[in-house]
Amino acid sequence: MSGIGVLREGPLHAAVKDLCARPGDRAEVPMEGYVIDLVRADGELVEIQTGGFSPLGPKLDALLDGHRMRIVHPVAAERRIVRIDEHGEVLSSRRSPLRGAPLDVFDRLVSFPSLLAHPNLTVEVLLCREDHIRAPEAGRSRSGRRRRDPGQRRLVDVVGSVVLASPADAAALLPDALAAEPFTTRELATALGCRMVLAQRVAYCLRAMEVLADAGKRGRAPLHRRTAF
Repeated sequence: MSGIGVLREGPLHAAVKDLCARPGDRAEVPMEGYVIDLVRADGELVEIQTGGFSPLGPKLDALLDGHRMRIVHPVAAERRIVRIDEHGEVLSSRRSPLRGAPLDVFDRLVSFPSLLAHPNLTVEVLLCREDHIRAPEAGRSRSGRRRRDPGQRRLVDVVGSVVLASPADAAALLPDALAAEPFTTRELATALGCRMVLAQRVAYCLRAMEVLADAGKRGRAPLHRRTAF
């Protein structure tokens, strides 16, 4: 049987699952060879996905046509880096300058962007305050690279959420300023205030959803235009 089980849960996954659970929900339910994080009383299947979406592909292929499914994806809108010693005592803490946003879900949607048009799929982005717990720096490896503890993400609070149930919901994340004229991916990055690689993934996903369409080129740069969403 495949899927995430209780023994493999990280603290963030477990905390978000507890937060999402409602009276009448069932947790860790076997279904058609998979394990579902939560099955709602109304039949909706809820999957908590803290990392990439690609591992969900086989589960979605098997279940989405016959069941309403919701992917809940936590994004760290605020993050504190906490270093602890081997006994779990806090050595230091600092606020990370990195701040996540709903757009970060496009980093994950690249695995199957067109599926957002499926009437049974909803993606919910939880904007969270998180503590990122790490061990002390472990020196350097033989190659000279600094050893880093990947750490654990721990939920502190949820400060908001964005629900994407259709390509139109994804289109609503684009600024109105991009509606009038074709634009390059670099102009998209500027308008969204995000890094170029994320803008490339946004453009790729929205093209797959037919929210954006080809509009020729400006020099060597491909142009995108908004469709009627």
